[in-house]
Amino acid sequence: MKVGDFVFIPGTDHNYLRSTQFGDEKSFFKWIAQCADSKVNTCSICTGAFFLGEAGLLDGRECTSHWRRIDELKSRFPKAKVQADMLYVKSDNIYTSAGISAGIDLALAILENLKGPHFVHKVARGLVVYHRRDPSHSQKSIYLDFRNHISPKIHEVQDFLINNLVKENSIESLAEMVAMSPRNLSRVFKESTGLTIVEYLTELRREMAKTLLNNPDYTIDYIASQCGFKSARQLQRILK
Repeated sequence: MKVGDFVFIPGTDHNYLRSTQFGDEKSFFKWIAQCADSKVNTCSICTGAFFLGEAGLLDGRECTSHWRRIDELKSRFPKAKVQADMLYVKSDNIYTSAGISAGIDLALAILENLKGPHFVHKVARGLVVYHRRDPSHSQKSIYLDFRNHISPKIHEVQDFLINNLVKENSIESLAEMVAMSPRNLSRVFKESTGLTIVEYLTELRREMAKTLLNNPDYTIDYIASQCGFKSARQLQRILK
């Protein structure tokens, strides 16, 4: 491999990472280190970061991995500057990413640096990955958070809001949809999620707006209209 090339180290079974067999892969660790020393861009997906750690490439560097393995990564490689809740991290020619989907985000970010945002937009559409996330996005997701309750009616309201951001979504219409009174729906929603309906809807719209802002073809007015905001000014105020 030559300067400027890219090598990706995928994740592996967690039991293997803890096995003696993994520790015996010294020739492979040496090869990874040689790649990095030769200015090959060395990238890891998910628990692939543990290979980079064994190769000595994480010492003194900011890095990340899947959120389930962050604590173990810190423990095994105490010299690494492990970043929690990041999609991917670049440190010189060393790249680390969280889960598998975050590896796609990392690959698209690399392509953007090489070929520009318009090219990446075409690639993302071809992959049916319509919304590329940048490293500032959390590993958590507004679409999955606030769902650790067992109220089927509240889940139904959340699903409806996710799929109908541009609608008015009044408390009265949502309550009628799930056969509850507006007052009772407001109370149960807050008890179940920790947010009011308006707060939850605002977070959904904010997340969608942040995602659409990655597309250079979209104007701020168009994004505002697609997220249910009344104006571009309102969107800009919410983002701030």
